[in-house]
Amino acid sequence: MSPARPRAASAPEGVAVRPDLDALYRQHAPAVARWVAHLGGPRIDVDDLVHEIFLIAHRRLAEFRGEAKVTTWLYRITERVVSGRRRRDRARRFMTRLWRGDVEESTAAMSRLTPIEELERQQSRDAVYGVLDRLGEKYRSLLILFELEGMSGEEIAVLTGIKLATIWVRLRRARLLFLAELERDRGGVR
Repeated sequence: MSPARPRAASAPEGVAVRPDLDALYRQHAPAVARWVAHLGGPRIDVDDLVHEIFLIAHRRLAEFRGEAKVTTWLYRITERVVSGRRRRDRARRFMTRLWRGDVEESTAAMSRLTPIEELERQQSRDAVYGVLDRLGEKYRSLLILFELEGMSGEEIAVLTGIKLATIWVRLRRARLLFLAELERDRGGVR
């Protein structure tokens, strides 16, 4: 047995076998972290959410029947957790602005980029995620998986459980919506 695959406890014939949590974490934590980072955007605490996702997976492991791939199951948990966190963070930022006014977040990480390059990079990232945040979740997540994760349509279909033809239709719509929103933003700046 390869160490990269989840270990499964031996079970009587005809009984579904569940993966071991440690092996599940070792094998899938990097992918879950990537999904969290891309779905959540630059302000999300990746490590915190990865741990939250695997805590949920631990609690729900007994319910996993093996009817879907483990990655599909983990992606759906990830999608729900990130969506909930983003919703709570938006509400928290709104309430903070009400009480304190518009306060800029400072960047703690130092980089080798010049201050101008770092500012441009942050502005670009904020602009992209600003547009992504205005898209509906079904379009936003597909666009992120395809464009940022670099997944193929087939991989996204397997991961999300959505038909491949639907993936392509939604991805086309997502791109059009994204470009229209981006153009609207650019038109407002000029």
